[in-house]
Amino acid sequence: MFGHFRWQSGCAAFMALGITAGTLAPLITPTASFAQTSFTDVQSNYWAAEFIQELSQRGVIAGFPDGSFRPEEPVTRAQFAAMIGKAFQKAAERQAVRFYDVPSSYWAESAIQAAYTTGFLSGYPGNRFEPNQNIPREQVLVSLASGLNYGVSGGKESTLQYYNDADNISGYARSPIAAATEKQIVVNYPNVKFLNPKVTATRAQVAAFIYQALVSSGQAAAINSPYIVAIGEPTPPKPVAVTIPEGTVLPVRYEKAEKILVTKDETAPLTLTVAQNVVTDKGTVVIPAGSQVVGELRPVKNKGGSQFVAQKLILTNNQEYQINATSEVITKTETIKRGTNTGGIVKNAALGAGAAAAVSVVTGDKAIATEEVLGGAAIGGLIGLFFGKKSVDLIAIDPDTDLQMTIGQNFQVSLR
Repeated sequence: MFGHFRWQSGCAAFMALGITAGTLAPLITPTASFAQTSFTDVQSNYWAAEFIQELSQRGVIAGFPDGSFRPEEPVTRAQFAAMIGKAFQKAAERQAVRFYDVPSSYWAESAIQAAYTTGFLSGYPGNRFEPNQNIPREQVLVSLASGLNYGVSGGKESTLQYYNDADNISGYARSPIAAATEKQIVVNYPNVKFLNPKVTATRAQVAAFIYQALVSSGQAAAINSPYIVAIGEPTPPKPVAVTIPEGTVLPVRYEKAEKILVTKDETAPLTLTVAQNVVTDKGTVVIPAGSQVVGELRPVKNKGGSQFVAQKLILTNNQEYQINATSEVITKTETIKRGTNTGGIVKNAALGAGAAAAVSVVTGDKAIATEEVLGGAAIGGLIGLFFGKKSVDLIAIDPDTDLQMTIGQNFQVSLR
């Protein structure tokens, strides 16, 4: 969880490794963007929900275009090879081979070669790889233990006797699975005592295995799950807090309108929503998507613009923090003239009280006060400021692009 953060400082925006679902291999994430971490068919109480969320945040796995994850679907050897390449960075240990059933044009050819040369996967006799074969659970565990060079330190058979179905483990897999067990890579649902070694691995199960392998190699924080087989050395506890550094940029959105209009002189209260999980480089969520940033739009008179100034961060678990963060100064304007149709101005827009008063007076539309108006000064008291004006320039804010904010001072967030 700790170490380097997966955020960028200075002028660069924070980006979480994201999800782009491919048509041939929806487990794979070929580009980086904000990650999808919630899926329509993975509820929060699903046994593998946290494993799936963490790996999707890292860009190792992805959902489907319809928003689903399909956790119970099988994983092929080719898909697993591609996931390995996303999860682990490792130098080659052996020369590439030519698998006759993996042509150079095959979508996962490079991933399969990488998984082979780094020691994670091997082929079958006759230089076959069987890329479209569903991969069994024991093969996944053998792959992870082999690729990470894990050897069994205790008695192999005594370790395997933890499983009620230990006799079903293939001979070639016994030592690697014993090593994987010692390293707490094995996750068994619904009964932790049953390995089901020859059963085809599902997308959820593979996510759990890979995440635990990342934990075992110090690349991810431990997840508290009753389905992790824990008979080896205990996993170090999670640290209790993390410091988010100055310069981190928070991705936010305003959910009530597509446009915000304010005058150059007004202050308007505004609450924004964190658009995507803010995570460390280990994939641990520090600020969950859906958290609220409470602040206000303030005039920046020397620049003739408006700026969002954050005051308070409210996490989804209701923890509150004072936060020092601001957006860039927004100077784009929209001119409102006498005779302008207010429907085009206020449609899908939120207006500061001053902007609402200005639009009402200049256009003559007295009903403008019934539109989405941000709190602050009373509209009636502002009407007189605009009498006689034939036009007014308002600051026009695009919430999706203009309100991303940079943290101005380190602050600490509790992880309990």
